[in-house]
Amino acid sequence: MERFLARQPIFNWRRVVYGYELLFRSGLDNFFSHTDGDAASASTADTMILFGIERLTEGKRAFLNCTREFLVRDYAMLLPKDRVVIEILESVKLDEELIAACRRLKAQGYLLALDDFKDSPEWEPLISLADFIKVDLLATPPEEQARLAKKFASDKLRLVAEKVETHEDFKRTLDCGYSYFQGYFFSRPEVLRRHDIPPNKLNYLRLLQAANQADMDIQSVAERVKAEASISYRLLRYLNSSAFFLASEVHSIPHALSLLGERGIRRWVSLVAVACMADDKPQELVMLPLIRARFCELLAPRAGLGNVSNDLFLLGLLSAIDAILDMTMADILNELKIRREIRDALLGTKNGLRDVFDVALLYEMARWEELDAAAEHVHIQSDDVPEQFMEAVDWSKRILTDDPSDK
Repeated sequence: MERFLARQPIFNWRRVVYGYELLFRSGLDNFFSHTDGDAASASTADTMILFGIERLTEGKRAFLNCTREFLVRDYAMLLPKDRVVIEILESVKLDEELIAACRRLKAQGYLLALDDFKDSPEWEPLISLADFIKVDLLATPPEEQARLAKKFASDKLRLVAEKVETHEDFKRTLDCGYSYFQGYFFSRPEVLRRHDIPPNKLNYLRLLQAANQADMDIQSVAERVKAEASISYRLLRYLNSSAFFLASEVHSIPHALSLLGERGIRRWVSLVAVACMADDKPQELVMLPLIRARFCELLAPRAGLGNVSNDLFLLGLLSAIDAILDMTMADILNELKIRREIRDALLGTKNGLRDVFDVALLYEMARWEELDAAAEHVHIQSDDVPEQFMEAVDWSKRILTDDPSDK
């Protein structure tokens, strides 16, 4: 059986990740048409255990969609109560059997969330048990969003704004009293107007451009590295780390770069420049382009594009640069001269690189049906994709906790 899983971060008001909603391919309802309810319900818990909760959520809470079958059969109790939040879907049939199952979970110390909440009398018994109410902003008018916050938000019952697509959504719901926020607002620019890039970030951008010239001039890259102390320090620290087995320490920037080689320079500079530009952003935004970069690189040979895996790595890495710099992508690309095919793909133009990037993006957003078509278009086997995603997540964690390397 295919095991697909995506994750979407849930932030607190400081934009620190509180947890992740885990989205599985083929929800339990989809399985009911061709298998029995017991096997369908058990498969969700099994998939979560198979992937590994700690690996998926990095110690944060896992928000898990649960159907009626999953709840009434007490499958949720297979999962660690200090690691999960049980989400009760809006489509479940509310009756005494379901309410009793939720009471058992509460008695055992599990946290409960009401998903895609609509305020109606039939939900009253579950409201008294819930720890979270999740409100879909696209399906709920702003005045109703505010009314729900006024009625329900408290220290005991916290509201989660779902499908927060813009900074305005975030600010409005925060002001209303929502505690947590889920959506893609963090990966979009807050300021959609042209403004000056801070001097240090301009240095990183210029370094990125120098390293990705078709005919790279190592001396030019060295001058850019030396112009930014933080980059120089990171380079020397990296080469003097356990990732390299050098007979003597490295003391000069040109010597250090010569040891990396051209491909190594492009890769290392791209990683460090983007990470440094994002150092004042939420940690999830720092991690997002790293995951996308490695994910695209891993998908490249499966799409028959192993010869341009470096281009796909850079495409993924730059895909969130607009949010990092709070600028439009078009404005940034006017400053950053990169290969035309990468530029076009970043602006949404369909080409070979963009087709692979779309596979990564659709998987990230758990748009499973569209993913199947996109993967087939580039001759990628859909059931190969989850393993590459998890490898990209693991690799990105290593990058952020250690020196950049392929270990």
